[in-house]
Amino acid sequence: MKLRRSFYEQPTIEVARQLLGKYLIRKHPDGTTVGRIVETEAYIGPQDKACHASRGRTPRTEIMFGRAGHAYVYMIYGFHYMLNIVTEAADFPAAVLIRAVEPLEGLPLMQSRRQTEQLRSLASGPGKLCRAFAIDRTLNGNDVCGKVLYLDDHGEPAPKVMTTPRIGVDYAGKWKHKPWRFLIKGNKFVSK
Repeated sequence: MKLRRSFYEQPTIEVARQLLGKYLIRKHPDGTTVGRIVETEAYIGPQDKACHASRGRTPRTEIMFGRAGHAYVYMIYGFHYMLNIVTEAADFPAAVLIRAVEPLEGLPLMQSRRQTEQLRSLASGPGKLCRAFAIDRTLNGNDVCGKVLYLDDHGEPAPKVMTTPRIGVDYAGKWKHKPWRFLIKGNKFVSK
């Protein structure tokens, strides 16, 4: 069952934790790709120095200030796209970064896009995931309650969750220590 908007309107930490085990689905003219979410990170509000919104409301971050349940897609290092899902209430900028998924459907398509046969490497990081799923800036602002890029709950039991500090946010001062990275314990598809 497709996740409803009310799911994304919850506190960001809850969304980040509860997204583990849910299914990311991308409909594309080339075919459909599906993966089970195994790793997320929470970014919460203008005080969080690791959050893009800490630099204020800009054309780039405008999506984060909007309604929950929309994709915030941006590029880093001039090469990798990152997929975030906006959470909480409008005008409060918060989002969950989808860091890794376990590839399930559309494997040949993912392998072609990523130029690798290794399942473990297909989507074991946010940039890899976006390339495997053909997620780029054209999906920035996409309603994830729609039909192109969305998340499903298959009613599976909640996985065992492990929590760590977020990755790659050393510039964020005390905020780099927040235990806001969530992953399925023991899953081989999490980022390294």
